[in-house]
Parts: sequence; structure tokens; C-alpha cells
Amino acid sequence: MQQMRSFSSSSMLFSSSIISVFSKFSSSLHGHAASCSLSSFLPGMPHSATASALWNAQPSIFRKLLDPPKEALPQTEFISKTASQSRTNVLYSFSKDYPLREQYRDACDEVKIGNLLEDLDMLAGTVAIKHCSIDDTRTRPPFLVTASVENMVLKKPIDVATDMKIAGAVSWVGRSSLEVQVEVTQLKQGESSETSDPVALTAIFTFAARDSTTGNSAPVNRLTAVTEREKLLLEEGHVRDRARKKKRDAQRRKSENHGTKALHSHQGITSAEGKIFPVNATYLENSFICQPQNRNFYGQIFGGFLMHQAFELAFASAYNFVGQMPRLHQVNHVDFFRPVDVEDFLRFKSWVLFVEAMNPAQPLIHVAVEAHVTRPERKISEMSNRFNFTFTLRDALKKGHHQSVCRSYM
Repeated sequence: MQQMRSFSSSSMLFSSSIISVFSKFSSSLHGHAASCSLSSFLPGMPHSATASALWNAQPSIFRKLLDPPKEALPQTEFISKTASQSRTNVLYSFSKDYPLREQYRDACDEVKIGNLLEDLDMLAGTVAIKHCSIDDTRTRPPFLVTASVENMVLKKPIDVATDMKIAGAVSWVGRSSLEVQVEVTQLKQGESSETSDPVALTAIFTFAARDSTTGNSAPVNRLTAVTEREKLLLEEGHVRDRARKKKRDAQRRKSENHGTKALHSHQGITSAEGKIFPVNATYLENSFICQPQNRNFYGQIFGGFLMHQAFELAFASAYNFVGQMPRLHQVNHVDFFRPVDVEDFLRFKSWVLFVEAMNPAQPLIHVAVEAHVTRPERKISEMSNRFNFTFTLRDALKKGHHQSVCRSYM
């Protein structure tokens, strides 16, 4: 069996029970309607079968988040947990559940990446909550926020007609932050893990813990690495944590509007054919008011929803730039600088950063997206998120196609 980058197939996918996702239609047909008693009053539930499945599988944990004990004290005693205690597996039976398949189908009969980003954020958040939870009902649970997403690599297209599994487990823990590694696996009919790598996508989510009352950083349960692989992942997490701290220190020394200045400092973008034209020719923008249906347990907007919106705009930017249908290659990094609240006026701006043309027929298009919370009444704007995506093309670049798109901008 091939060794996987994040977790081995045996430990990641089959060592714990699997949660099945059902469409609402098939849930009622198979007698799962009664399981919606918890999810029916949870934030965001009307839009996500995956969230329903995850949250109904651990009702006691999420009820404590929704209704913490009055005058509960912060947790003062912390326990050590293993990765297996937080590991969570979710199965999508696309081959049998037609309504579910239709919910996730994109125009190319593959799984919609935007929906998958939302589900991966929900999965990673569930894993983090499981690790931080304890049985003491007298204490209040910490407030967990997505701090960053990195190293998300799409290794192969994900077919919407084939069953898919997503899995995640805590891989590193600091004093008040933790990493969750997730992976998406899929084997088509006739394939086996002996001959084909089932891993379609891997990613690392980092969460920060805050005291739900004071807002200060909150300690979290420790992590005990059992296997050699878990020990290696733990050490890799230490390395990334040191890199994040260096990055934060560097950012503090920069001016608050440095990102905007950097955006306008680019003189031009070089296309795969070597043509140079202004960066502002690639700008796209989307604005909307954040609605309560997309809030999380804490009344703020889901990180997965923000990633979904950023991806759709980045995809459109890449498509508009190159003139052919792109495919996600990698989510290089996602930063969450500040929470986004219900009723916030959110503006997404995207632009092409640069193009790698080592293979001119399959160039890599790097797209940046920034999200800004705007206060029109005060005429101010504050960046809440920064996203960096890399796209490739579904088919080889057609000769002359891109030049015609560029000329339309000029």
C-alpha cells in the first residue's frame, strides 16, 4: 500500500467508525428524519447535510457549545488525548444517493470544490472541538476560530459519481492552538489501494482557542503521539508553528495598509505566452451582506463559507484571464485576520498574481483574493481574510486563445 502524505489509509480511514452523509430527500426515505432533532435548531443547518451528519453524531458536545452552563468556570485541568480520539471519518455515498450527488455535482461532473471546502472546514472544526472537549459539565468550552489553512493540494479530480470519504484528526497541539490534518479519498470502480493512491486532497487547518467570555487565549488539551507517523506529524507541526510566529512578527512591523500597497505595486502580469499586461485587467469583485444562515455556533460567519465564496471568485478570475476552464491545483494559504459577523458588508477582491509557464500547455495561474469588512457609514474598510489559490487547466492551453482575451482588456 502506498504511503500517504498526511495519514496512512489504514489508520486514517478505517480505525474509527464512519459517519454517513445523506441528502435530505434520501434521509427521509431511509428513516433518518428523526435524527434531525438536534440539527434542526443549529446555526446554518438548512444548507448542509454534512454538518447535520457531523453534529448529530456528537450531540452532547455541540449542545454544550450551544447552551453552556450558566456562570461556568474556564477549564483549569487539561488531559492528554491521542489522535484516534479526535479522528472523524465521513462517507458520501454518491453512487447510491442520487439527490446527494446532484447537490455536489459541478458543470464537469466532478465534486464542487466550493462545497467541499465548506465541508472540510466543518470536519476540521468538529475534530478540534472533540479534542478540546472534556466531560466536566461545570466548565465552559473554549471558543475555537479557524486561524489558517495551508498546504491544501488537489492531487486528482474528484468524481461525483463515485463514493468519497473525508477524514481528519488532530496532528499537533500548542498551548492555545492546534492543527487538524484532513484528507479526501476516493477509489473508482476497479481500482484498489494496492495499485492506486486513493488520496485526492490533503490539507492542514489551524485553530486558535479563545475564552468564550474574556476573549483571551485559552489553553487546550495536550496531544500524545502514539505511532511513529504521529510523532513525525507532531514535529512537522512544531516547525510550522515556529514559521507562523516569525510570519506574524514580520507582519506586525508592516503598516496596516501594506497589502493594498503591494497589490498596486505590480506593473503587469506575464501570460503563458509571454505577453505582459496590467494587473488591474484581471480584477474581479463581489460584495454582499452576511446573513445569519451562514453563522457558526458563536454567531460569526463560517470560515468554510468564506473559503467557498473566495474560491468561486478566484475560479472566475482564472477563467476570465486564460479563456479556458480552469481546475484547482492548490490552496496555498488562507489567513483569517479577524472574525466576520452577521450583517457585515463584505467585499471580495481577486486578481491574478502571476503565471508559471514551465509547461506552456498547462500553466499554473496564481490568484489572490482579499476579503474586506466595509463600514460605508464610516467610510472605512478592514481586511478580514487573505486567500491564495493556484489553478491549472482542464485541457491543454489552446494556441492563440489567451492572446484574444488579453486584447479585449487592452
